[in-house]
Amino acid sequence: MFSSFSIRDFRIYWIGMFVSMCGTWIQVMAQSWLVFELSRSSFLLGLVGFLSSLPVFLFSLFSGVLVDRINKKILLIFAQVVAMLLAFLLAVFTQLNIVTVNFILLIAILNGMVLSLDAPARQAIVVELVGKKNILNGIALTSIGFHAARMLGPALAGIFIATISIAGCFYINAISFLAFIVALLMIKPQSPRRNNSDLRFMDDLKGGINFIRHNRIYLILISIVAVVSLFGLSYMILLPVFAKEVLNLDAKGFGLLMSFSGLGSLLAGLALAGLKDSHKKIQFMIFALYLLTFGLVFLAVSDSFIVSAVILVLIGFSILTSSVIINSMIQTMVPDEFRGRMMSIYVLTFAGTAPFGSIIAGSLAQMSGVRIALGTIGFICFVLFLLLTPLLKTAKASLSS
Repeated sequence: MFSSFSIRDFRIYWIGMFVSMCGTWIQVMAQSWLVFELSRSSFLLGLVGFLSSLPVFLFSLFSGVLVDRINKKILLIFAQVVAMLLAFLLAVFTQLNIVTVNFILLIAILNGMVLSLDAPARQAIVVELVGKKNILNGIALTSIGFHAARMLGPALAGIFIATISIAGCFYINAISFLAFIVALLMIKPQSPRRNNSDLRFMDDLKGGINFIRHNRIYLILISIVAVVSLFGLSYMILLPVFAKEVLNLDAKGFGLLMSFSGLGSLLAGLALAGLKDSHKKIQFMIFALYLLTFGLVFLAVSDSFIVSAVILVLIGFSILTSSVIINSMIQTMVPDEFRGRMMSIYVLTFAGTAPFGSIIAGSLAQMSGVRIALGTIGFICFVLFLLLTPLLKTAKASLSS
């Protein structure tokens, strides 16, 4: 189950990433709480989510070409340094009590620009650390780290907000980037043949787009990712409102509630780390997609913290399962020279469409309330999965051939 941990560079990479991601989730939770305290607006919560992911939508394809052309390790170090400086800046402004919602929106945009470069490189470097043979295990363990941090970070944030302030949370995030930077300096990824073609930048970009257009298997998988991201993930932007207005929770309660979603993702990662049968992967993914839809609908009618926590575990399990299986399938099939561009399209779909989901969910909650918003996005997911599920048979046949 943990075979990739036997590889030294992957272990170092994973530890540094985990520490950094704990800091990131502490900031995400603290920032959401700060925005809601400053504005009391569900729409502005959605707007922050929109602006933090919009640059991913706009720039990920271009970043994918860079990832195929430039050393991924160098790109990642650069991204961590910039993100660390942004976190320090937000911490200082918050500590001095001069922070505004508009300033947070600006920081969200800048962090999104960093993410548009960071995310494709992170996705593509895993195979250079573990090899194609261990790619599902490597991606699953990377996801375990990400979502273990997603479980631990918000819980810590709830405690830190009450003890060392919101500004303190931002300082902790800034310092946590150092762990990942040191880890990246210590590893030596086995880089495959890099794309050193004489094609112009835009020609390389078009080549990546044409590659996915002419391979139907990728289109099917990316379409599923789009639905999960656009609607399934948008529940997260509504959790501060749900926690405060429906469950009457404080910051600690909100942090704990978010941690249950991370727990579900952690459990999914553990289950997937030992999964090898490709047929079972497809069946497991179909099950997870429908579990997500029912989870969102049942969350909309929940009045209980315990019931909501259990539902969030199931939602986290569902989203992680579908995303990891699709990611591993794509990375197994894609040629090395297209890996950066293919991962940029995956990131564009998974993270780049999320801002539009945030705006939709935030606007629905502002107009009709958080319960109706959650129920609506759950129903939309259900309908779209009904349309997409038959196409998974094509994906299954292609994978088996």
